Amino acid sequence: MSINDAMIKERIKSQIPDAKIFLEGEACNYKAIVISQIFENMTAVKKHQTVYATVNDLIASGELHALTIKAYTPEQWQAQQ
Repeated sequence: MSINDAMIKERIKSQIPDAKIFLEGEACNYKAIVISQIFENMTAVKKHQTVYATVNDLIASGELHALTIKAYTPEQWQAQQ
């Protein structure tokens, strides 16, 4: 199976329905910016764990080798802009 943007976005959205997702990359190496209210009051580590959990099986199987994550609440994202 070949990993693509749509598959990764679908996986993240299945667990974080309100997420806005920006992906960059190809093949098996991606960078993701994930913005969701669910991240409110979470540490950076917990945010990353939450996103990784959505694609953990793809990482375990080797289909997805690397996913670099930046996770923000909408307010944090707005402050970044």
